[in-house]
Amino acid sequence: MSHIHSDNLLELRGVDFGYGERLVLKNLNMCFKRGQVVAVMGGSGCGKTTILRLIGGLERARRGQVLFEDTDIGPLNSTELYAVRRKMGMLFQFGALFTDMSVFDNVAFALREHTQLSESMLQDLVLMKLNAVGLRGARDLMPAEISGGMARRVALARTIALDPTLIMYDEPFAGLDPISLGITANLIRTLNQALGATSILVTHDVPESFAIADYVYFIVNGALHAEGSPQQLQASTDPTVRQFLDGETEGPFSFHYPGAPLAADFGLMADTAGARL
Repeated sequence: MSHIHSDNLLELRGVDFGYGERLVLKNLNMCFKRGQVVAVMGGSGCGKTTILRLIGGLERARRGQVLFEDTDIGPLNSTELYAVRRKMGMLFQFGALFTDMSVFDNVAFALREHTQLSESMLQDLVLMKLNAVGLRGARDLMPAEISGGMARRVALARTIALDPTLIMYDEPFAGLDPISLGITANLIRTLNQALGATSILVTHDVPESFAIADYVYFIVNGALHAEGSPQQLQASTDPTVRQFLDGETEGPFSFHYPGAPLAADFGLMADTAGARL
């Protein structure tokens, strides 16, 4: 019986996933080592967030295995999945705070849901997590009273409330100003080291991710196109990698979603439409 190496917290082996006839992910093989920050990058719609959904058990692989601490996520029932998810933290895009709860209660939510801690111990833990993200003084504010960057940091404090071994970030830098962006990137790296966790960044923000990541997977059209350290990818001469990293408009990445030829959809009008456009 094969086992993942002890330094791998998570592994995807030959994973396919799709809806009906359409394959979204194709034969993915990925390893996430303990203690590392790993960036999963690629253009919009390439399947990055779907990978997080597979790891969290929100979707099941059509083929292959998603192994977390040597346990295949796919066959787990809801009770087993619930237990595994307690070891995972998820920072959703734009934070997704509970708008009718204070900053303190947002962070306390997971602790109240999953533990039997006394209120005094819970208060100490929540304030420690808020202090780690620089927002202990904002404990009594409501989400509507804080900035977008602060809201993202509150969401990060909530994500680490249960000291997860795996932290997943879905576009953690989206919509942030340059200062908040830099603060958030540094926090991700610092908290990963402090918790001894493994962090997965699903992102298309190159400079921030490359500054804190140990390893990068580059996804194109649901398949693994390139991988390596940030330094290795920066040195890549692959046209697709270069177009993405350099932000070029011309290159292998297509502007048009795959479809029938223009003439097939517009018939004889194609030439005229082409001339007008």
